[in-house]
Amino acid sequence: MSNSLPDAAASGPAASPSGASAAGVSLRKALVLISVVQLMLVLDATITNIALPHVARDLDLSQAALTWMVTAYALTFGGLLILGGRLGDMLGRRRTFTIGLIIFGTASLLGGFATEGWMLLFARGLQGVGAALASPAALALITTNFPAGPPRNKAMGIYAGMSGIGAAMGLLVGGWLTGIDSIFGMEVTGWRLTLLINAPIGFIAALLAPRWLAESARNRNPLDIPGALTGTLGMFALVYGLTKAGDADGGWTHPQTIIFGLLGIALIVLFLVIEKRVEHPLLPLRIIKDRTRGTSFAAMLFASMAMMSMFYFNGQFVQRIVGFEPFNAGLAFLPFSMSVMVGTIAASQLVARFSIRWITGAGTLLAAGGLYGFSRYEVDDSPAHAVARTLAGEGVGGDSFTYLTDLFPFLALMGLGMGLVFVPMTLTAIHNIRAEDQGVGSSVLNTVTQIGGAFGLGLLSTVSLHFINDRSDAVIGEVRGLLEASGVDPDMVVPGAGQTMLDTVLFQTSFTEGATAAFMAAAGLMILASIVMVSFMRVQPAELGQVRKQRGGGEPTEAAETAAV
Repeated sequence: MSNSLPDAAASGPAASPSGASAAGVSLRKALVLISVVQLMLVLDATITNIALPHVARDLDLSQAALTWMVTAYALTFGGLLILGGRLGDMLGRRRTFTIGLIIFGTASLLGGFATEGWMLLFARGLQGVGAALASPAALALITTNFPAGPPRNKAMGIYAGMSGIGAAMGLLVGGWLTGIDSIFGMEVTGWRLTLLINAPIGFIAALLAPRWLAESARNRNPLDIPGALTGTLGMFALVYGLTKAGDADGGWTHPQTIIFGLLGIALIVLFLVIEKRVEHPLLPLRIIKDRTRGTSFAAMLFASMAMMSMFYFNGQFVQRIVGFEPFNAGLAFLPFSMSVMVGTIAASQLVARFSIRWITGAGTLLAAGGLYGFSRYEVDDSPAHAVARTLAGEGVGGDSFTYLTDLFPFLALMGLGMGLVFVPMTLTAIHNIRAEDQGVGSSVLNTVTQIGGAFGLGLLSTVSLHFINDRSDAVIGEVRGLLEASGVDPDMVVPGAGQTMLDTVLFQTSFTEGATAAFMAAAGLMILASIVMVSFMRVQPAELGQVRKQRGGGEPTEAAETAAV
């Protein structure tokens, strides 16, 4: 007996010449709505990066706490995506999509009006919960609303493009909003706008969803609650352990690092055991056991771990070390966005002619080259220069950093590489997947991307803080002496900075060393992604158009997306 309620849209409605589906859904409107929401959700992972220094100052957050402003969103988003995908299968993808948008918009309001650090971190986590419901439903709704063939292929290409450029656009929009200090003569705090802007978008999209999107069939299988609990808590524990390892008060031998690290590993192992034995698993292991999908997931894990570091560390470097204003800092990342678009368009054509492994292998190598370029930053961060520049109200890199040679070419190189990765990864991640697994299957690639970003930020922040702390310990005595010789109290709190003069100068002397070490480690992770794809990916262009037959040789279920995006 079938576990799904019949629905005319469930298997992809046929398109009419007017651009409407047989279920009366306008494909153009559906595509616009899904694309805008996906752009918003991906953009929100990085939109706050430019705002971080301003948030730290206003809410008195430490460097370690700042990483959680990014990690809280990525972790709850990624940790709950599989659950969100399964809920979409059970409750209906449109309904789950709408609920997620309402939660996301509400959380954005809470974050925009936060007055304490914990309130902001809570709001960021709640945003992740909403995104975890909306995002997998958005991808699955493409199969619900778009018929197999050119309409669905085009929609998949645009969806992948939104995923690719959203992160970089977040930096540009975040920089612009952070730099705003008044609206119609009313004084505002710019960084709050990076959160508040999501609320009207989320609420309007939630209102339009029932009108512009067709509902999917519902899966009546019971929810795998033990799997949901163990999987989500395991991810949380692992990332917390990694973050604690990089905390100035922590370290790799700190009890919390060890306890939470081991707890995370144990819970994830238990999750896999549960999924193997339960009748209706949250994550059917057949989804990740498939060679094509498993390879895509593994490679994207390493690639997303590396990519997140570029946004986080460069966002702070160009503002606090070089001295860019928020809008200029966001604008500085525009070459990444543009080159991602170029890479995405190129990949859409190449996947029909060349093996996926060579396209993504080349893309990850290009991205690794960009990260290596970032690791070559050189500024005069000697104690004497740092003291002089800080007292002048400037960063140590402001008199030596050149945008066109030090940042621009490597942003373009990395963006082109990631553009070559996003489309093939999206296609192979849902290749030949069963109709009943579409919702949860659609969520796995996003889960890997978000969890990879959270893991990567925790791991690479640990690497960075190790070098920052070592450098600070080595120069703290000299910096204190130079400040005192200049007639400045090292323990004086800098107005508007929320930290002492000593800490301000130490940041200038040490951050570049920590950031470049993190970039070098990120380049290694990107090379690992390339090795995985070249070594294990075997799917050929012609295979991407194959259909998955039902057991027993019945009619084919949903066609996997073809390469002709």
